[in-house]
Amino acid sequence: MKSPRMVSAAVVLGLVGMLTQVKAAGETTLTVLCSNGLKAVAEDLVPQFERATKHKVIVRYGLAATLKQQIERGESFDVAFLTPVVMDDLIKQAKIAADTRATIARSGLAIAIRAGARKPDIKTVDAFKRALLDAKGIAYAKEGASGVAFAAIIERLGIADALKARSRLTATGEEVGDAIVKGDVEFGVLPVSEILPIKGAEMLAPFPADVQSYIVMVGGASAQSRQAAARDLIKFFTAPAALPVIKAKGMER
Repeated sequence: MKSPRMVSAAVVLGLVGMLTQVKAAGETTLTVLCSNGLKAVAEDLVPQFERATKHKVIVRYGLAATLKQQIERGESFDVAFLTPVVMDDLIKQAKIAADTRATIARSGLAIAIRAGARKPDIKTVDAFKRALLDAKGIAYAKEGASGVAFAAIIERLGIADALKARSRLTATGEEVGDAIVKGDVEFGVLPVSEILPIKGAEMLAPFPADVQSYIVMVGGASAQSRQAAARDLIKFFTAPAALPVIKAKGMER
């Protein structure tokens, strides 16, 4: 397995090569609104983009639904990384330039547990249901894409009512992680990409294939942005050379 340094070096070389044809007229500052689902990837790729282009990038993270509200209220930005439904709605509102929409990556849902905690089997749908029903507590973000998807899954499995008493609905994915690490709940539901960075927690396993749901991240440039570098940043994230980082952060194309 390649070390993080080797992966980072390979990505830098590949992405710098991709951008050698970009002729920037001085330094540009970009404002990016990024869903938490892509945070781990952005924290790695954005600094590399800054070094390769000499542009400055300011990133604000949050739930896709919350970022959508900010954009609708007139929040100034150059690039947004959001879920497809949110992105497409903003394109219809002429907030995002339709020709810049690009799929970045996706991450499957998984169960997070406190590091060293018991590891029940969730490989099959039946085992998954039993583990959820036996769990001492389950946390998920009520308005987050992963939380909305999980709510739909347990409704389809017919166990939503049985899980109400032991469910903790949080405002953010970070609160899910905190609840796991503190031992307030036994399970946390998040995309793999949001579980891996949590110190003090680990991934029990992804959801079984038959009930798996993927959180897709797409990028788009503001329809009002005059920064040509906004499109360059999206190309940077979608370049083949970015794949090692995407995979290392628990995502896939």
